[in-house]
This record gives sequence, structure tokens and C-alpha cells, in this order.
Amino acid sequence: MNRMVFKSTFSLLNVDYVQLGVNWNYKNVTSTFYRIYLIDDGNGVLYDPGSSFTLEKGHLYMVPSFTTCNYYCGEYLSQYYISFIEEAPDGTSLFANNRRILKIPAIPADLEHFKRILELNPNRGLKRSDDPKVYEKYPVLQSFRELNNYMQLSAYVETQGLLLQMLSRFLTPDCFDAPESVIHSKISAAINYIQTNLHKPITVATLAQQANQNADYFSRLFREHTGERPLSYIQLKRVERAQFLLGNTDQPLAEIAAQTGFESLSYFTRIFKEKTGQTPGEYKNSHRLL
Repeated sequence: MNRMVFKSTFSLLNVDYVQLGVNWNYKNVTSTFYRIYLIDDGNGVLYDPGSSFTLEKGHLYMVPSFTTCNYYCGEYLSQYYISFIEEAPDGTSLFANNRRILKIPAIPADLEHFKRILELNPNRGLKRSDDPKVYEKYPVLQSFRELNNYMQLSAYVETQGLLLQMLSRFLTPDCFDAPESVIHSKISAAINYIQTNLHKPITVATLAQQANQNADYFSRLFREHTGERPLSYIQLKRVERAQFLLGNTDQPLAEIAAQTGFESLSYFTRIFKEKTGQTPGEYKNSHRLL
């Protein structure tokens, strides 16, 4: 049996039951946190350039962090939702290689889990606005995260357990394009090295040498399994980590550039804008309250 080292911890942000209408219509949303939805009535759509999911009663949907998607409700939609931050000491992510919308049939326990988390965490909904441009601002996210510090220990631990149970529902082979069992072992090792060493210089030559392969052959094999050339993949993971730090900390841009392995602030700015369409400063400002 294949096994992965599970290093992530998850911090609750929001949980609520809501009834939505035509105003729930947002495009190109890329969040630094996870979302899980349980639909109990009506219909809507989650979509990205590569796929589209009709939000159906009796199904669970998850949008992993850094997964860009669009939200649409034509008339009426009611749902339970939960959002949470993932953190790991080395910056890895459970769904780092599967940034896409996931859908599974709901079971009775899912509804019970939502209700129990709501009971343990009252007043954690997005009362001010359901517009991502409002609730994804750093002070708003930080205020919700800090509420975890004031919970009774028993409620906090139970919430963590329920979060993990809900997340585990999506850890099935059908939810992954390329299960770990079919990923070439040397590419899997390279991906793990990249994710845990973003703060260090990483070259294709170094990765190929570690895999004991020719650099050109390694690069082709890497692309077959990830859809990206190694250098592009490294840059993408560095930018994702930078997005997390920009949206969830007050660290200066130069410090974030250094922590994510960019050799200079100017290079960091150029690659970040290439991948996101914004400079790091613009991204940081868009996640601050006016």
C-alpha cells in the first residue's frame, strides 16, 4: 500500500448554512484556502476553463486552495459551506497535484458533520458579504482564524477531527487524475523535493541528477506526469506559496521573495505577474481592507 507523510494541519475559517440567489455570481476566484459545499436544494454551477459542475442536491463539492473557478446561481441555491486554511511546516499541500473542483455523492454523515461543526462554531458565517473581494481580505481572514484561539479545547479538537473526516471523503482514487500509485517514483520524489525546498535554489539539472537520469529525458517524463516542465512547475509552486504568505501574513515582499526561493525582488515580481496577472504588491493590496 502506498503511503504519504501527512504533515498538514487545518484551521477553520468559516462555516454556515446559506440560501443564495442571482447575486452569487463571481468569476476567476482563486482562494488561499479550501472550500467544501453540501447542496440541499436549488442549483448552481462551479466551473473553470477545463470543467463545469452543476451543483446538485445531495452532493459534496470541494475547491482546493489555489484552484481558480467561477461561481454562478441562476435563481436559487441553498447550501452548507465550510472554508479552512491548510498549513504544513515545509509548505506542502495535500492536493498540490490536484488543483481542480471535486464532486462526490453525499452520505447522511456529511450533513451531521456540518451541523455539528456549526453547533461547535456559531457565528462563523460570512455575514458581511459573500463577495470574495470582501471576505478574502487579510484582516477578515485573520479575524476568523483568531477565533480558533478562543474556543474550548474540547470543541477545538472535535472541530479538527470533523474537518479531517470531511476532507477524507475526497481522498479516493476517483478524485485524482493521477493517483500516487501510477506516478513514476522518481517524479514523485522530485515533486516532494520541490515542495519541501522552495526556499533553496532548485535546478532541472539537480533534479535530474537526483533521479539519476538525463536532464532532457527527466524533463519529458516530468511533463508527462504533471503537465508542466520542471522549471514552470517550480515557479508555479513558489508563486502559490508566495500567494499564501501575501494573503495570510504581514511579511515584507523582499522577505517573501527570499522565503520562496526567488533570487531577487525584481525576478519575483516578474514571475509572480506572469503566473497571476498581478504584481506581488497589487495582490497584497487586493487582500487588504481599504
